[in-house]
Amino acid sequence: MIEVIIVVLYALCLVCLLLYCTIEMNLAIQYQKHKKNNPEKLRVWTADMEDDKYPPVTIQLPIFNELYVVERLVDAICKFDYPKDKLQIQVLDDSTDETLEISRKKVEEYKTKGFDISLHHRVDRTGYKAGALQAAMPQVKGEFIAIFDADFIPNADFLLRTLPYFDAYDMGVVQTRWEHINKHYSLLTQIQAFFIDAHFTVEQTGRNIQGYFMNFNGTAGVWRKKTIEDAGGWQADTLTEDLDLSYRAQLKGWKFKYLEGVGSPSELPADMRAFKSQQFRWIKGGAETAAKILPKVAAANLPFPIKLNAFSHLLSSSIYIVIFLSAILSVPLIMVKNQFIEMNYIRYGAFFFLTNIMVAFMYFTSVRNTSKDLKTTWKTFLFILPIFLAITLGLSLHNALAAIRGWLGEKTPFVRTPKFNIRNTKDNWQDKQYTSKEITTLTIVEALFSLYFLFGIGYSFYSGSMELLPFYILAFFGFGATFWYSYAHAKVVKH
Repeated sequence: MIEVIIVVLYALCLVCLLLYCTIEMNLAIQYQKHKKNNPEKLRVWTADMEDDKYPPVTIQLPIFNELYVVERLVDAICKFDYPKDKLQIQVLDDSTDETLEISRKKVEEYKTKGFDISLHHRVDRTGYKAGALQAAMPQVKGEFIAIFDADFIPNADFLLRTLPYFDAYDMGVVQTRWEHINKHYSLLTQIQAFFIDAHFTVEQTGRNIQGYFMNFNGTAGVWRKKTIEDAGGWQADTLTEDLDLSYRAQLKGWKFKYLEGVGSPSELPADMRAFKSQQFRWIKGGAETAAKILPKVAAANLPFPIKLNAFSHLLSSSIYIVIFLSAILSVPLIMVKNQFIEMNYIRYGAFFFLTNIMVAFMYFTSVRNTSKDLKTTWKTFLFILPIFLAITLGLSLHNALAAIRGWLGEKTPFVRTPKFNIRNTKDNWQDKQYTSKEITTLTIVEALFSLYFLFGIGYSFYSGSMELLPFYILAFFGFGATFWYSYAHAKVVKH
């Protein structure tokens, strides 16, 4: 009986992974076709138009304990090529450390220079980022609202490149592509850039060009104020308030536009703890939003392709549950082999191979469109892909637990991702605030799972069952690397 349960569960996991990867590969195919046949032609306003051509814009900067990056953010915003009399800047700083005083001084500095800039500080952080954004809405003067997180350094022409796309009355959001100022800081930042770039090329463009629902990414985008109000405003019942509001707005009929050709520079987390913190918020929030929004999508009068892709999109964070479950089941699978499994076992290896081919195609497409030439594409792709696959497996326990907690409705605080103004390899984060020496129980468990898959490798050789050996090797190195990064980064903290 136990043999049948293992086989059935494992087979269901593989089917789920295959369906998800098929949808992702379709996005990559559509993306390739679009790039080839419809090159992006960006609309740009000039900085010397008549004043009455510029609509009033509010820029909101949600901040919490961002000691090292808040100044550069405010400085970048105040360099925008846009008339001062049409620009309102809201610094939404709920900080509990010296960041608040830095923000206060910056606001006063730019007030004296004629900017309409104000500091909004809440002692009670109810609703976290969503709460801060919603609390500031009554004071918004602009017809449009641009939002930037503290780790961004937007270019001066940002508004001139995004606002032209609001010419249609039902255009609710314009989202730009994230760029990375510290992409080559370490192997960890390269891996992050690898999968984030895939989202901001293949996924966002692929969904947008086909009329599927996409999401505002929480920053580096512009909302029509009326869209936010019509969709019900910012709500804090999920950790991904951006995804939540995006779906509520699109279900109301508002259109979104994604601009791959407009980049917004930002900073990637430099240490494993910060990276895991960001992953937890994205994954748990994605599950919370899926639980909240999926019934509305199911009940909506939408074409089947839009519903299918919406389900895939909203459930994408929960795929880690399937990845982790399939990984755990793969080892006992080779230990309970009987005639039933013997007849079908090769298919499980084939499923593993097929899903990885689909994943590889998607990421190759992404790298090809972010690299300068084909040689660079292959060099980057062949180096990063196996490491990325390993780290994905290594993070599967952490992310699966985050998704499960989201589905169970467990309430957790909005934990910010600390940034340290890291630009090049000479910069460091080890002796700065917001770092931690803590080594969690989960980190130890990740080390144990690395040993679990080492056993799987050994048993494969012992039993002669080599079909899933590549998977075990990736999982062994993935869990081992996740543990090592977590442990090593905690040990190098100097304060």
